[in-house]
Amino acid sequence: MNAMKKRPTPVTLLSLILIVTGLGGILYHIREFTPAHMLGYGLILLVRALAVVAGVFMLRGNNWARWLAMLWVAFHVVVSAFHSKGELVTHILVFAVFAYVLLGREAADYFRRAETT
Repeated sequence: MNAMKKRPTPVTLLSLILIVTGLGGILYHIREFTPAHMLGYGLILLVRALAVVAGVFMLRGNNWARWLAMLWVAFHVVVSAFHSKGELVTHILVFAVFAYVLLGREAADYFRRAETT
C-alpha cells in the first residue's frame, strides 16, 4: 500500500471493532435463533452482519461503508433510548467517537483517495 492510500489507524481500529462486535453478536445470538422467533432474531442477526460488512469494506476504503457504520451506530443510539439512561449515554459517546474519526479530514481524504484509485 503506498502512502497515498495509507489507511488512518483510527479507521483501522473502528473497522476491526465493527467486525469483532458484529461477529461476536452473531455468534452470541445465533444460538437463540428458532423458527418461532425468526423475524426478531433474523433482524438482530442482520444488524450484526451489517457491522461486519461496514468494517470489512471500510478496511477496503469504500466510502459507503463509513456511512453504513455511522447509520449502524445511530441505530443503536435510537434503540438505546428505550433502555437505560446509561446505555443511551454510552451509545451517544460511541456515536461521537465514530463521527469524530469517520467524518474527520484524515478519514475523508482516505476514503476519497481509495475511491478514485
